[in-house]
Amino acid sequence: MPAAPPTAADNIHEDTVLVVDFGAQYAQLIARRVREARVYSEIVPSTMPVDEMLAKKPKAIVLSGGPSSVYTEGAPRLDKALFEAGVPVFGMCYGFQLMATALGGTVEATGAREYGGTPLHVSKPGSTLFEGTPDEQSVWMSHGDTCSAAPAGFTVTASTDVVPVAAFENDEKKLYGVQHHPEVMHSTYGQQVLEHFLYRGAGIEPTWTTSNVVDEQVALIRAQVGSKRAICGLSGGVDSAVAAALVQKAIGTQLTCVYVDHGLMRKGETEQVEKDFVAATGVQLKVVDASERFLGALAGVSDPEQKRKIIGREFIRVFEQAQAEIVAEAGAEGEDVAFLVQGTLYPDVVESGGGSGTANIKSHHNVGGLPDDIEFELIEPLRKLFKDEVRMVGQELGLPDEIVQRQPFPGPGLGIRIVGEVTRARLDLLREADAIAREELTAAGLDREIWQCPVVLLADVRSVGVQGDGRTYGHPIVLRPVSSEDAMTADWSRLPYDVLAKISTRITNEVAEVNRVVVDVTSKPPGTIEWE
Repeated sequence: MPAAPPTAADNIHEDTVLVVDFGAQYAQLIARRVREARVYSEIVPSTMPVDEMLAKKPKAIVLSGGPSSVYTEGAPRLDKALFEAGVPVFGMCYGFQLMATALGGTVEATGAREYGGTPLHVSKPGSTLFEGTPDEQSVWMSHGDTCSAAPAGFTVTASTDVVPVAAFENDEKKLYGVQHHPEVMHSTYGQQVLEHFLYRGAGIEPTWTTSNVVDEQVALIRAQVGSKRAICGLSGGVDSAVAAALVQKAIGTQLTCVYVDHGLMRKGETEQVEKDFVAATGVQLKVVDASERFLGALAGVSDPEQKRKIIGREFIRVFEQAQAEIVAEAGAEGEDVAFLVQGTLYPDVVESGGGSGTANIKSHHNVGGLPDDIEFELIEPLRKLFKDEVRMVGQELGLPDEIVQRQPFPGPGLGIRIVGEVTRARLDLLREADAIAREELTAAGLDREIWQCPVVLLADVRSVGVQGDGRTYGHPIVLRPVSSEDAMTADWSRLPYDVLAKISTRITNEVAEVNRVVVDVTSKPPGTIEWE
């Protein structure tokens, strides 16, 4: 049989760094930091055989941290052959300890635990990893076991007050390791140390750019689609807009975008899609009003996972109907609309359990929520990108800032911002509250300072209030302003009190049945950005 054509989810750069995931909460962040250094990275599971890793011909390999002890029965292991293959390797935390034990060093439970910010003493300031960084620097530690002796042939380049071997290097074999987490911002010179490994230790040139992404994805999409046709679900959000623009650049009029008004959109959503995106790209757009269908399917459903799966299922069914209508309208009987374009991102895949060592935190409607009997072949050109990278691709494609800089909005829409059953009345109420919050944040010039501000209706909760000298029993609205770089982690945004006061006053005055506005001040983790 002939080989299958490459797809838009395939590797998008030949100079790839593999990040081996040992179940670390920061594995995805490591991959992102490598990309910030303009080097393409990809996460692989620690269970992948070493020969399969090497078959990918990586330019370098990074070993992530992890929650296990190297001496615990059943803890993740790594074949020593990886360190003998000639590929540069950088171990972090658990990965550092695995390298040490595999090559004859000593790791033991000495009782010297370190968690959080820790002073690091660099003993070899001119080393490959630490050149140009201070002799004393703050790093982020999270370990119980300690490396007390480096393997033969390695130079110890850093220590802490309680850990004698906090970093080691072997330039001859291009093997490096640190006990701390250089990928987190709390490690003051962490990005510099990582870049030293990539550029100096591994000899990689920083050539990965958004231009590479566009050119290589266009070629992959053309090879995947051939002469067939594709449809794209356009939500008005950044992800679907950039995915659609990228696919249109590849196959032109073979793409038709379908905007499904499922009744779960925010105020003015449809008008924005029709005006901004079509004007910017000239794409063929088919608008489908499916609000009654979605609301009917969601009737009586309060469980968030059920809601996500229902919305994902109905999306596909609407697309299947749109497929037949598009072919019929074109008068091209038998023409094959075989592909569905989706704006799936790397965090979507990770949170849906698609990353190694990750739990299924919640199904995303375009990942874990798709039905098993889907009839389309998926095109997901953004599947390995983080949100900030998607924005850069959008800018490269010439999309306007009104689209590229739009705050993230979930595919299931307001359906997962109503905690409880979704009804038309509740949607109308939430739409008005959301519109007020967005208007005031824009008026205050805060759109670029926050990642997004979900507005949540606690539909099954009521509280006592006083409005118009009378007792009320209304719903609370939750504001969830967050700051983030890639949605993998987030912190709550410290909005000015006067802005919060204005939003609260307007919502309680202008939105019927709402008598209380509260602010969610939870970071991620432990809370996700969306409530459902």
